[in-house]
Amino acid sequence: MSQSGISQTGSGAHASHLVPLTDDQLRDVEDVVSLSRQFSGYVPTSLRIMARKPELLRAFSALLAVVMRQPGEVPPPLKWLVAHAVSATAGCRYCQAHTAANSAKVGLPVEKIEALMTYETNSIYSPAERAAVALALAAGRVPNEASRAHFDALRPHFTEVGIVEIVSVISLFGWLNRWNDTFASDLEAAPMDYASKVLAPTGWHAGKHGA
Repeated sequence: MSQSGISQTGSGAHASHLVPLTDDQLRDVEDVVSLSRQFSGYVPTSLRIMARKPELLRAFSALLAVVMRQPGEVPPPLKWLVAHAVSATAGCRYCQAHTAANSAKVGLPVEKIEALMTYETNSIYSPAERAAVALALAAGRVPNEASRAHFDALRPHFTEVGIVEIVSVISLFGWLNRWNDTFASDLEAAPMDYASKVLAPTGWHAGKHGA
């Protein structure tokens, strides 16, 4: 997807089940989507579809700001690692591409994304990261497999506030995983390119998110 909202396939075709709004159609919510432009360099298809109901977009954007942008106990690189883990286990290829690309923007080493499924034994992960990833992977499954053992593993590394922050990330991306997989959101050029380089060697492909 280009910033104009037109697919970059050259045909103008969309994978999405609803056509994303164009820049001209986003003028009433420009104050909201401008934050995405600043962080990502484009407005995600997910928000272009959500903008059909501006009140929803504004409410979601406010939640996103608190969960992912507001300073807290859990640093941004770990938040995006958790977001990637829950999206991977939920199977949302759109969100996997976004979380991988966004994790690089906040300084998470790419090796941690590439080695996600070896997190239990790979020395690149700290004990705190292992505990957070384990919960994210379990919570993203259907039915949910989060257990007391996952929370017991978190407690040596995080306060209860930190644990709430981690579960907030998991829950936020639970929404996004459902939203983007249900709408088959068009995957934009930048995260598509990033995922094709970083995630494709581990079996990722755009699937229904490619026009």
